[in-house]
Amino acid sequence: MRSPVLPLTWHLARSSGRRGLQSQLLAAGAAAVGAFVLLVMIAACAGSGTRADRTAWRSPEPARDGTAVQALATTYVRHEPLTVVSLAQLPGRPPTPAPPGLAAFPRQGEMYVSPALAKLLDRLPARQLADRFPRVREYGTIGAAGLASPDELVAVVGRDPADPALSEAAADSASWFDEDQAARAVVAGFSSGKVSLFTAPDRTMALLGVVLLGMPVMVLAAAAGRLGAARREQRLAALRLAGATPRQILAMTALEAAAVGAAGALTGALAYLALLPVLARVPYGIGSWYTAELWVGLPWLAAVVAAVTVLITVSSVSMLRQVATSPLGVAQQADPRRTRWIRAAVFVAAMACVFRSTGGGELKTRQLLGLLVLFYGAFWLFGPWVVDRLGRIVGRFARRPATLLAARRLSDDPRGAWRTVSGLVLAGFAAGFFSVSQIGADAAQYRDQVAVITESGAQARHTAAEARAALARSGVTATVTVAGEDEFGNLLAGSPGLIVRISGGSGGSGGSGGTERLDTAVTALTPLAGVHAPYTRDYATAYERASIDRIGEVSTATLALSFLVATASAGLTAAANVLDRRRVYGLLRLAGTPLRVLDRARARETVLPLVVLAGGTTAMGVYGSYQLNKAVGATIDATGALQLAACVVVGALAMVAAIGAGRPLLRRVTADPARTTD
Repeated sequence: MRSPVLPLTWHLARSSGRRGLQSQLLAAGAAAVGAFVLLVMIAACAGSGTRADRTAWRSPEPARDGTAVQALATTYVRHEPLTVVSLAQLPGRPPTPAPPGLAAFPRQGEMYVSPALAKLLDRLPARQLADRFPRVREYGTIGAAGLASPDELVAVVGRDPADPALSEAAADSASWFDEDQAARAVVAGFSSGKVSLFTAPDRTMALLGVVLLGMPVMVLAAAAGRLGAARREQRLAALRLAGATPRQILAMTALEAAAVGAAGALTGALAYLALLPVLARVPYGIGSWYTAELWVGLPWLAAVVAAVTVLITVSSVSMLRQVATSPLGVAQQADPRRTRWIRAAVFVAAMACVFRSTGGGELKTRQLLGLLVLFYGAFWLFGPWVVDRLGRIVGRFARRPATLLAARRLSDDPRGAWRTVSGLVLAGFAAGFFSVSQIGADAAQYRDQVAVITESGAQARHTAAEARAALARSGVTATVTVAGEDEFGNLLAGSPGLIVRISGGSGGSGGSGGTERLDTAVTALTPLAGVHAPYTRDYATAYERASIDRIGEVSTATLALSFLVATASAGLTAAANVLDRRRVYGLLRLAGTPLRVLDRARARETVLPLVVLAGGTTAMGVYGSYQLNKAVGATIDATGALQLAACVVVGALAMVAAIGAGRPLLRRVTADPARTTD
């Protein structure tokens, strides 16, 4: 006998009317947003790993039977890193394979540059950049296989094996700041596993963003699955009383939810595919992306679509437990939906685990991510319990009708009230976490300085006169002083050499005039530097800034997407609650309750749990940020209080928007209360 589930599900979906169609469209839209955000974050995480792997060839890997000499150096132009790889074929050795992105191993006198560097060489005067390199008739081009980003600045220079840039002295760290920016070795190929300093933290930071965004996206998908839940419960309870089995009821709900969720998730996946060229232009780390780096592949695409569909389906089916066991109680709306103390116990145990784990010393990145997941899960269980108790307390002391109605709704359906605000509450954790996580050393004392390392103090005194003459020829006004090996308060950090202080100021990364003077000074001093190229504050702070800048970029993107997803989730849930409760609102209107009282009650039902719970998650976010700063040996940024205040304002505006989105709908569903309650 043919099962009636499929045709009956199709019939009920078609006959659900305009409001049923609105709920389905809203659910599909939420699924599309969730799938799109997840795919973008996964693409950023996977793409970061791919682009990092493309930089590994630049770090020389010593080989016993080496055939060439390779040296890595880093200079800066316009405060952006420029990676210089010097290569020389050793005489009498087998040919060395070509580096990634090059058609052949560079011969002496040849120079290959990335497309972005080629444009910069053409745009800037030679005294600011081109004069740092050997003069060549034309530049070769480094292909995408050797670059992490279309915006990356990379040069490969073919040199003589006896060139000072390839000497054994280049293998010794002349400065404290050379880590991962300068190296030298005899190599046999380009199979190093050590990625560039400027791409190493990208994947970890992107993974952190995925974890922090995962819960808001799950909240959005769960909210989509519960759209029209009360109406669906009433309809299916009637079928259950008419003789439908629990299995048929669950199958009908699962089919409807899966169809809506799959349609929405596929729409989000198609939007991701269509917007790939646009997403590739969004800078992250060292620059924009190659489009292929952001393609997650069919397995990940299918997995995200399936995950969003399953989450919406499970969310919808989980609401029908009462329908299957007690359809008469649902039909009579006799479901207090109380929460149990076990939720609070689990939350306390989870928080104890978090505090114990973070208080015992430094944690690895994976451990921190695991604790974030544990915190999100514990708070998801704890939220409804707090809402339930909050409703009871407010109801006991309520003095106004709107407050009493709001308290009654909170205690009658704490899970539903929690779902409305959970996205914004959990976004508060991201706000607290990132607002004070701008860590690192400013190194303001090194501003407007150029350091030139020499072999000895005597050579530094001899080079000082040449440096003054070279700067004068370049039109740069500067003060040149000789620093000794026992002086650690300057940019040389104990190495012998010169400190050049540019007059007029470079303004950090600010004014273009100062930046031009700084670049001109570095270029003018390059021929005098010998083995180690001149460097500025950018070089000295590169190791810290590589991670700090990624945290800043991920924080901006995560906060923006968190509040966007949370606002959409709150708005969808608020609108769904109005539709689900239209019979209750109609009865209250027939009893003489003014519309403004219902609207105020609906607003307070959202505001009360949001204010209480968001404060807790924000405080936990600040604590988590403190632990992250402690793990890397830095202090929190007190100026992040301004960013935190801005996040609070954004959260308040998001709450107002979510509440306001349901006001016209409330007015419409109560326009004819006699018909609504029928």
